[in-house]
Amino acid sequence: MNTLREAIAAENPASDAALLGKQASIAFAELSGGSTLAHAQSALRGRSVLIHAASQLAAATALIELDGIARRIVLCTPDLTPAQLAGVAETAGAEAVVTDNPDPVLPSLPHHLISPRPAPRAASRESVLETEWILMTSGTTGTPKLVRHSLHSLAGALATVPAVEGRRVWSTFYDMRRYGGLQIFLRAVRGGASMLLSDAGEPAQEFLARAARAGVTHLSGTPSHWRRALMSGAAHLIDPAYVRLSGEIADQALLDRLRGAYPRASIGHAFASTEAGVAFDVNDGLAGFPTEYLDGPRDGIELRVVDGTLRVRSRRNAAGYLNSSEDVIRDADGFVDTGDLVELENGRCHFRGRRGGVINVGGLKVHPEEIESVLNADPRVRMSRARARRNPITGSVVIAEVVAAAGAADEEAIGALKRDLLQTCRRALAAHKVPVTLSFVPALELTAAGKLVRPGA
Repeated sequence: MNTLREAIAAENPASDAALLGKQASIAFAELSGGSTLAHAQSALRGRSVLIHAASQLAAATALIELDGIARRIVLCTPDLTPAQLAGVAETAGAEAVVTDNPDPVLPSLPHHLISPRPAPRAASRESVLETEWILMTSGTTGTPKLVRHSLHSLAGALATVPAVEGRRVWSTFYDMRRYGGLQIFLRAVRGGASMLLSDAGEPAQEFLARAARAGVTHLSGTPSHWRRALMSGAAHLIDPAYVRLSGEIADQALLDRLRGAYPRASIGHAFASTEAGVAFDVNDGLAGFPTEYLDGPRDGIELRVVDGTLRVRSRRNAAGYLNSSEDVIRDADGFVDTGDLVELENGRCHFRGRRGGVINVGGLKVHPEEIESVLNADPRVRMSRARARRNPITGSVVIAEVVAAAGAADEEAIGALKRDLLQTCRRALAAHKVPVTLSFVPALELTAAGKLVRPGA
């Protein structure tokens, strides 16, 4: 497989194809003939290099430049604490840091600053290395697990997407330093298309306005990202040809709302994880995935449901965890246990939640996502979260928080909505799954990876 720089040259991107940041942009044509690390190319060859940048644009250009030069690149997420960063550096055997921060973050290692504009790059006849890519798992308070990939496992078999006439512009609500965002970055770079980068803390309205000005044609995010976009009042600004969801369960209500908002778009949802890689895309407009996906290999990917969880075996699987003897990614048959619970129903496989997220109510299992799906189906609801509350008798009971649509803002409307939601839950759910309390909140917190924050998860 070609390096990223070679892929850009092979695609011969349009002259205006670029990485589009909030404050600055860099054209691929500039990167083809220049370098933001020209002063450090020889010093970084064959090294284990941390990419630790405040700007996604800086991190993206560093990835393009270091692939095929560095022995290992470690893509640091922006939320690492100093202690976590030091732990990552030690585990990865880091020998250098590439950054846009003039103040050293790890004084014991040489730092190389990314230039804001590419400088002329001398032609090199040195051999191209097969660079190891290290990504980080999310949702941990200690040193993140470091997951070993190659460019081939990350981008070797990216699914086809709808063709678009004229200029293609990819974008994502994700940070491109996380697996979901990196997938979109690789699709853009390897396809000769522009990519609009998100910005940390940027309100959905501002991001969607930037996306509209850039003419974004392909946009990806978690279901929670998309719910926030639909709530923002700015969702109408964009007219994408392709809408993609991943990272959380895509329920039918959300898929239907996106279809209503973007009638000309192809709307798909995908299953992927840092360890398992991309397992499949679903483009039929329905929640879950067809049971036929379990019948045999599809595009070199095999799926199983074992003990209720989805298992994946493919060339997209990560090679393993870095320097860890405790954690094994694959089982004896080469399958990755995703930890995502799946149930078969009427010829369809439906995700029920994470194995570690089950609520125990008097010995009975409750999947929060099942309750949320019932609540979210009401058009007056924009988002919801079900969670456990300690109870001296049953151990736990279920409570729920709801973000109401703008049209259900007054006290009378909220009271009617609450009564209707509880009645719907009683009809659709077993008694132990019905929330004992239902409260209304202005917003629900998302993790740095764009997923709903779940206490204790």
